Amino acid sequence: MTRTTSEPAGLGWLGIIRLGLVQSAIGAVAALTTSTLNRVTIVEAGMPAMLPAALVAWHYVVQLSRPHWGHGSDQGRRRTPFIIGGMGVLALGAILATDAVTMLHGSPVVGVLMGLLAYSMIGGGMGAAGTSLLALLATRVAPERRPAAASITWVMMILGIVLSASITGALLKPFSAQRLAMIASGVAGIAFLLTLLAVWRVEDAPAIAAAPADDAPRAAFREVLQDIWSDPVARNFTIFVFVSMLAYSAQELILEPFAGLVFNMTPGQSAQLSGLQHGGVLLGMITVGVLGARFGDRRSQWMRLWTVGGCLGSAVALAGLGAAAALKPIWPLQPTVFVLGFANGVFAVSAIGSMMGLAGGGRSPSAGARMGVWGAAQAGAFAIGGFLGAAGSDALRQVLHDPAAAFLGVFAVEALIFLASAILAAGISPSPRPSAAAGRLTLGGAGQ
Repeated sequence: MTRTTSEPAGLGWLGIIRLGLVQSAIGAVAALTTSTLNRVTIVEAGMPAMLPAALVAWHYVVQLSRPHWGHGSDQGRRRTPFIIGGMGVLALGAILATDAVTMLHGSPVVGVLMGLLAYSMIGGGMGAAGTSLLALLATRVAPERRPAAASITWVMMILGIVLSASITGALLKPFSAQRLAMIASGVAGIAFLLTLLAVWRVEDAPAIAAAPADDAPRAAFREVLQDIWSDPVARNFTIFVFVSMLAYSAQELILEPFAGLVFNMTPGQSAQLSGLQHGGVLLGMITVGVLGARFGDRRSQWMRLWTVGGCLGSAVALAGLGAAAALKPIWPLQPTVFVLGFANGVFAVSAIGSMMGLAGGGRSPSAGARMGVWGAAQAGAFAIGGFLGAAGSDALRQVLHDPAAAFLGVFAVEALIFLASAILAAGISPSPRPSAAAGRLTLGGAGQ
C-alpha cells in the first residue's frame, strides 16, 4: 500500500502517543523524586529543607550534560538505546534515592552521599532519555504535526506526574520506610517497562529524511557545539530558552506562599489555587495542540506567534498578580492565576514545538546536540530560577517589612523577564540557508 500525497511522512498519531508514554514515565519518576521524597526527607527524616532543595538543584546541574547525550545519539543510526538506557539509569537512581532517604535518620552521612549519587543518576538519566526522546520526535514527526506532538507529549508528562503523585500518596497511608521502598520500586519498574513497550520498533517507522550513512564522517563534540553557537538562530534561541525558563521557574515556588501571606489562604485553599493554575496550563497546551493539528506550523510563522503570545500573556498575568498584591480586597485573584497558567501552557508547548523545527526537521545531523543545548539552557534556568524567586521574595520581605510589596516587586521583575523573552522570541526568524562548506551543520529546512 502506498502513502498518499496528502498524508504526512514520519510518525503517525499512534507513534506520537507511544512516545508520549515515555514522557509519562519520566514524569512519574520525577514526581516521586522531586516531590514525595522531598516531603519525606523534611518531615519523616527530620532533615532541613535545604538538603532536598540542594539535591533537586544538583540534578538540574547534572542535566547540563544534555548536549553530550544528544550528540551521542546523533552519532548512531538509532536513538532508542539512549532512551532505554537513560530511563534505566533514572529508575535505578529513583530507587537509590529512596534508600538514601530511609537511611538519613540513622546514618545521615551515608544517606547524604547516597543521595548525591542517586540524584546524579536521576539527572543523567533524565538528560539522556529526555534529550534523545525530543530529538527522535524532531526527526520523525512531520512539520504539520509538531505543535500537536508537543502538546500531546507534554500533557502526557503532566498526566504521569499527577497519577504518580496521587497513587503514591494513597498507597503511603500509613507511612513506613518499607512501604515507601516498595512503592518507589514499583513506580520505577513500571516506568521502565512502559518505556520499553513505548519505543519498541518505533524507529522502524518512515523517517522524514534518510539517516546518515554508516561511512559518513563523525563530527567531534567540540566542533558540533562551535557550529551550533555560531548559528545566530540557534544561539538566539538558546538565550531565549534560558531567559523564558528563568521567569517560568521563578514563579513556581512562590505562588502558594504569596496566597498564604498576602491573601491569608489556608494550605488547602492555596493548593486549590495552584491546581487552578495547572488547569490553565493544560488548557493552554491543548489549545496549541488542537490549533496546531488544524493549521500546522508552516502557516504564517504560527509557532513563533504562539511563543510570543504566551510570553506576553504570562507577563500581563504576572503584572496582574502584582496588582493583586496592591489591591488585594478587590482584585480577581483566581482568574488572574488561571490566565497565568493558560499563557504558561501556550508558551511552553509552542516553545517545544519550535525546538522540534529548529532542531533540523530530520535533515540536520546535529538534531540531538541542538536539543541537548536547549535542554541544558532550560535545566540551568530551573536550577537558578526557583532559588532566585524564593530568595528574592524573602529578601524583599526583610527589607520592606510588607509581604504584599515584596511579592509585587518579585512579580514585576518576572513580568519584565517574560517581556524580554517575548522580544527575543519575536526576533528569531529561521530561514533555510545553504551550507558554507561540505559537511557544515545548518538549520536549513528546519520545518519552516
